[in-house]
Amino acid sequence: MYIMTFDVKYPSLGHVRMRAKRRLPYFVWEYLDSGTGSETAISRNRAALEDVELMPSILHGELTPRLDTELLGRSYSLPVGIGPVGMSGLIWPNAENILAKTSRDLKIPYTLSTVASKTPEQLSADIGDCGWFQLYPPREPDMRKDILQRVRNAGFGTLVLTVDVPVGSRRERMTRSGLTQPPRLTPRILWQISRCPAWTAGMVRAGMPRMKLIDDYAPKTSGLPSNKHMGYLLRTSPDWQYLRILREEWKGPFVVKGVLDKSDAIKLEKEGVDALWVSNHGGRQFDAAPSSAAALASIRKAVKLPLIMDGGIEGGLDVLRAMALGADFIMMGRAWHVALAALGGKGPAHLAKILKADIEANMGQLGLSHPKDSCRRLINH
Repeated sequence: MYIMTFDVKYPSLGHVRMRAKRRLPYFVWEYLDSGTGSETAISRNRAALEDVELMPSILHGELTPRLDTELLGRSYSLPVGIGPVGMSGLIWPNAENILAKTSRDLKIPYTLSTVASKTPEQLSADIGDCGWFQLYPPREPDMRKDILQRVRNAGFGTLVLTVDVPVGSRRERMTRSGLTQPPRLTPRILWQISRCPAWTAGMVRAGMPRMKLIDDYAPKTSGLPSNKHMGYLLRTSPDWQYLRILREEWKGPFVVKGVLDKSDAIKLEKEGVDALWVSNHGGRQFDAAPSSAAALASIRKAVKLPLIMDGGIEGGLDVLRAMALGADFIMMGRAWHVALAALGGKGPAHLAKILKADIEANMGQLGLSHPKDSCRRLINH
């Protein structure tokens, strides 16, 4: 009997995505998939990558592709890691634990969000030595110090400060879907849930997700707008002095996420950060922001720091495009959660398999032994 495997049924992220959309309640899909405004920043991310042309190579003989990648003193098996997504547990039950185990097994980084539905301690047994922690900067110094200590003790070795959320964004699609924070089981939401039995069964077992790290610190409060969450009451918009304090307090690798302006990149390099994460927050914060790919090319010329990039990555070819523009490493956030929604616990490993195969196939077309060499095949951009 012929059995259709994941490789046959879901050979690309696009095929995985179609299944994920069918298996998630509408309000959850809108939370995961939406941007802000008219979502031109999301479109711009894709268009900028699609505009990158790489010259194929001929007569280069047989090559053995090698995907292991050095970053911040560590070697990872792929040039791709798992980026932070807030409230992962809303997208799929126990998402954070599944992704932490995936990162450990694959030897790629996993970035836990401050506003995840699991605490760092709850992932300590799963993460191995691949844990990164994404910090939304707390307003209170004592809270910040306590979170950093908890993160260290749980085994997360790299700190990522997100700087592109000075205020909350307007995510109109998400708001219109009926999602509130915390989620409320309105008749509209219950109808959506009833159409997705796999998601619902998992949630019954796991329990309704909450921002558990934030819950440990959040005071009793009321009057929070329905499209905002408790984290907005506890965090601040950091300035350069805040950055310096955090750099002093954190003794491991320190990454700043949300950099688009090369002048900011130059200043950050002088402040002693260890890497820059070029990102427009997946098009979820400011609709007029430049694409990550366009910003990456400019920043690469301005600094010598390792550059991480996210935004618009849909497969292995996009990974090579981004690295040709100057990225040292690629992060993907939505994609790993799409894979979870589509295929459950087996989804992230399947996505990694897709990415690896696609990178290697396109490296063969380009005559490359390692993804970092893709810059040699970049056509004037």
